[in-house]
Amino acid sequence: MSSDSSTLSPVAIGLVQMVCDESKQRNLDQTLQRIADAAAQGAQIICLQELFALQYPCQSEDHQKFQLAEPIPGPTSNLLAQAAQQLGVVIVGSLFERRAAGIYHNTAVVFDADGSQVGMYRKMHIPDDPYYYEKFYFTPGDLGFQSFATRFGRLGVGVCWDQWFPEAARLMALAGAEVLIYPTAIGWLPEEKQDYGASQQAAWETMLRSHAIANGLFVVAPNRVGCEDALEFWGTSLVVDPYGNMLAQASSQAEETLVVECDLGAVDGARTHWPFLRDRRIEAYAGLTERWLGDDQ
Repeated sequence: MSSDSSTLSPVAIGLVQMVCDESKQRNLDQTLQRIADAAAQGAQIICLQELFALQYPCQSEDHQKFQLAEPIPGPTSNLLAQAAQQLGVVIVGSLFERRAAGIYHNTAVVFDADGSQVGMYRKMHIPDDPYYYEKFYFTPGDLGFQSFATRFGRLGVGVCWDQWFPEAARLMALAGAEVLIYPTAIGWLPEEKQDYGASQQAAWETMLRSHAIANGLFVVAPNRVGCEDALEFWGTSLVVDPYGNMLAQASSQAEETLVVECDLGAVDGARTHWPFLRDRRIEAYAGLTERWLGDDQ
């Protein structure tokens, strides 16, 4: 079913910001309860943080952690589908997917309000930084940058590191997205927080606001919170409107469920007042497919 902003706006978007512990079952139970709470507050689209069912698994390279992955469809995705159907809401959740022997992905799944799976996105940009050793675990995605039509709007979905790349945001916008959703697990290393923490967090917020402005759409980022081993996740889950205004932002220290009204009708208004899509010079952008253009010819 394709979305129609003129009849669907405004839409209430819920963000679930949680602390995850070592028990997958407790994380699942808490997630389902928070989904129900958000729906009770009127949320129509509910967005979960990156790898919500687990503590963030990529702080070390540990072959045993591949056992945490599961297929899609599988037990966790089925729980989300059932919740979407029972509550009549759209749910976006990020899972550790076992696709085949030796092929694992960080995958976001989109369930429509009838419980049907309307989309799947496999994380394309895979980081390899201290305590974010994702290249050890995840094969880069192969599904491209898409948008997914749901009962309550057309969604583009990336995952965490994807949100730093303007090319990805633009391609999802060109595919028709009215809302970009980025399930996230981002935080500080304790030894860096004092010197760099504020600027790191400000850079993250600036990137998300820039995607909203440059593409004339809403941007939603649910982030986890709390300390897990060496990382302190900074929470501050947020919703940004097409003009870059912060509509809501959660705490940096506590669990929180946000429900934010987003008028999807504002997308057309923003794009006609700031016509960045109209004025793109697509015939001049071939260089974007090159790795680097600065070498001497």
